[in-house]
Amino acid sequence: MNTLQLHADETQRCVVDSGQLAWLESPSPLVQRRMLARDGGEVARATSIVRYAPGARFEAHLHALGEEILVLEGTFSDESGDYGPGSYLKNPPGSSHAPFSEDGCTLFVKLRHLQAQDSERVVVDTRHARWRQGMVQGLTVLPLSEFGTTHTALVRWAPGTFFNPHRHYGGEEIFVVEGVFEDEHGRYPQGCWIRSPHLSQHQPFSREGCLILVKTGHLLDA
Repeated sequence: MNTLQLHADETQRCVVDSGQLAWLESPSPLVQRRMLARDGGEVARATSIVRYAPGARFEAHLHALGEEILVLEGTFSDESGDYGPGSYLKNPPGSSHAPFSEDGCTLFVKLRHLQAQDSERVVVDTRHARWRQGMVQGLTVLPLSEFGTTHTALVRWAPGTFFNPHRHYGGEEIFVVEGVFEDEHGRYPQGCWIRSPHLSQHQPFSREGCLILVKTGHLLDA
């Protein structure tokens, strides 16, 4: 793949409904992807939905600036284990693995978004983890990873939950895993990805209820 810039300016707000995107081929004939944002060639700072057909696999490869994965459907595997729906993995900078899927899976994947000093591998089965009460009634939070100013978590919104207006120091990214997330700028159903830059502000809520993956504080250098 030649160098591709897709929603690469992280100082700009961006909203993408991944369900409206075409599946594109990858270096593996049994792996396809929907590109949400990308800056680079086959080795790129990228955010994507990735789909493994049954039996798909990659050769062992290095993640120079790390990788984050949330398993949306099916079972994802590598030499360290099997990861079912709801599994979160952070493979730190300098790590390597040979991923595959015996029965197929769909993933939300972020590549090359970690700081070089972040050396912690994280694996969380979010289906069996203990969630915390959020800052307002109706909100529960499952912290997944943190390093420096960067925090990654799953946040569940009960129907009819409204949050306070707030500003994002270091920016924010949201992927809607289930339900419908909203703010004063729009309505975001399952599969939507929203990037809000450093010092952006909004007042989020969910009338129907939703589950979102949230990453904050990582866009300071944009």
